[in-house]
Amino acid sequence: MRPSTAQSVASTSAPALARRAILPLPPVRWLPLIVCTALVLGGPAAAEEVHPGCSGIDARACVGLALTAMGGPAKLTGISNEQLDIAEHVELTEQSYRQDPFVVAYNRTRLTLDLSGKRQHVETRAIWPEADPDTASAETNRASTSVPTDERLELGPERLLLTAEAAADLHYDRAEALRSTLHTVVAFTWRGVPVKVLINRFNHLPDAVETTQSFGKDFWFAWGDVAQRVYFDNWKLISGVLYPTNRIEERNGVLWRSSQVLEARFNVVLDDKSLAIDPAAAQKQMSFVWEIPFDTSDHVELAPGIDLYQGSWNMTFVKQDDGVVILEAPISPFFTKQAIAKARADHPSLPIKAVVSTSDSWPHFAGVREAVAEKLPVYVLDLNQAMFDRAVRAPHALHPDLQQAAPQAPQWRVVSSKVELGSGPNRMVLYPLRGAATERQYMVYFPERRLLYASDTLSLDPKTHALYDPELVHEVVQAVEREHLQVDRVFAMHEGPTAWSQIVGLVAAAL
Repeated sequence: MRPSTAQSVASTSAPALARRAILPLPPVRWLPLIVCTALVLGGPAAAEEVHPGCSGIDARACVGLALTAMGGPAKLTGISNEQLDIAEHVELTEQSYRQDPFVVAYNRTRLTLDLSGKRQHVETRAIWPEADPDTASAETNRASTSVPTDERLELGPERLLLTAEAAADLHYDRAEALRSTLHTVVAFTWRGVPVKVLINRFNHLPDAVETTQSFGKDFWFAWGDVAQRVYFDNWKLISGVLYPTNRIEERNGVLWRSSQVLEARFNVVLDDKSLAIDPAAAQKQMSFVWEIPFDTSDHVELAPGIDLYQGSWNMTFVKQDDGVVILEAPISPFFTKQAIAKARADHPSLPIKAVVSTSDSWPHFAGVREAVAEKLPVYVLDLNQAMFDRAVRAPHALHPDLQQAAPQAPQWRVVSSKVELGSGPNRMVLYPLRGAATERQYMVYFPERRLLYASDTLSLDPKTHALYDPELVHEVVQAVEREHLQVDRVFAMHEGPTAWSQIVGLVAAAL
């Protein structure tokens, strides 16, 4: 089942949507010629291009111009808190069944930022297009303290320039072109994260901020060291402060999220109760949430030698005569590493012969890097190979895994049509689904067991037993009929073993 909006948040699976023009520094051997040319053509004009709009002053003075342009440091420092009414849309890059162009979710959020106390409170009403039936609209209520990855409190427009001004290592970086205008760039380090601010040469406003981060609390964690650019626009004068009411986030070149402030109020009376948070929750905020343990407590033997370990992401070990096949490599390298170790412990006399990864959703293949690093063959769908290649090559220097420490070339086994895997009673056959919603998934059939694995298509409501998405399962039923398979039971990434006749009946009722 696709996760909720609270879990979701998007891939380098799409081509870069924005290319950054960077003014390079010239080779040293050219400097005499450049100096002479500048003297002939006009030195000040040439120098102006190095730090456009901030010629002749240092980086801290340039930030001072930007602070003045926004209303002055006193005005910005005077914002102790704010309350924002925000409308936004998010590209579901980790959830869209057919990738780019992505499915979009919509949020209406009331955000309270206690900038002085480093606290925030978020109330969101989300419209989620891939939610369970009758749950497309949902409300969440969340509070959190400031943590190293919580940049909104210190790199948001209210505090960005003040944070830059206070940085001990503030300096100029190379100028960058943004919206056809060359911008001065100042750079500094914030909590170990490299930050660059693009300052408009004409009005000195900060038009964008760039960072490189490892996002441990959303699904961008799968892509390691992610280049993020946040654009500020639609500037409005609010209580003497020139404030950007539009915020657009770009990650790895993908325009991911756009937020529009509909109303902003500064220095409101705060509700301390809503902003309170217990120490345990604060500590959890600081962790990498996807580094969760592989839980072996919910074990189901589907057939002799076919062991299902159920959890938020199900994993299955399949014993064959010549080795063990691991079905899926989800969540993170950390999680998959533990699963591989468990498979080896369960079958100490057999090698791990392959990993089967059936889906394109990032939460479902984030652990493939561990399989590649351990030199295991991985079965991937043809349509997903390019994205898996990018995931394996993605830098993870900020939060290293085994593939970062000792990179290995992937051993892909590409599934473009029916593929046989192994022999004997636990023989597996892989079939691409090729439906409109299942185009980037394949199913796994165990002929001798009349057992089917349906990838990320099947999930039943625990109370009503209704299908999460009848269209997904309808396409599986169609594929089973197309391939003339005899199925008694079916299971999936988020569902345990279920009678096939029950699923067929639910699909028939939905048609």
